[in-house]
Amino acid sequence: MDAAIVTLAREGMRGLTHRAVDRAAGVAEGSTSYYFRTREALLAGVLDHLAELSTAEIAAVDVQDIGAVAGLIAQWSTAGRDRMLARFELTMESTRRPHLQATMRRLEGQFRSMAEELLIAMNVPDHRRRAANLVAQIDGLLFDQVVGTGPVRSREDLQDALVPMFMSAFAE
Repeated sequence: MDAAIVTLAREGMRGLTHRAVDRAAGVAEGSTSYYFRTREALLAGVLDHLAELSTAEIAAVDVQDIGAVAGLIAQWSTAGRDRMLARFELTMESTRRPHLQATMRRLEGQFRSMAEELLIAMNVPDHRRRAANLVAQIDGLLFDQVVGTGPVRSREDLQDALVPMFMSAFAE
């Protein structure tokens, strides 16, 4: 799946083929299509793999620590940039593919649920709306970092950007 992520990040949706993934992985032609018979299956497999990786990383971070969240965003926008580019490619593609859209909604719902759990634990009112807003704001910041034309922000700059987002989410 890592070869598919790299191919998707570097070549875009049009460049993601079973053969391209085989080449990137250095495996025999036909190997990818053995496991993912269709393009839809390949796209869904990549999306599921990306979600598993991100969910594990989020779970390993103290999400109440803005510095730790900033560190995760910094990692995703540098060493994890290919993964985030692939995620954003799939997000856009899901608007045109109903099957992929259903998977994307389910996975994005998991991220919102994680944010909701945090806000519930802190007795924040209107937790569902605030969690959705917080996830959207963090996604926007991450998108800017990954595909933006400006310089990549330092961890400290990311933390400064996150403070008002968290204050808005936790305000009573």
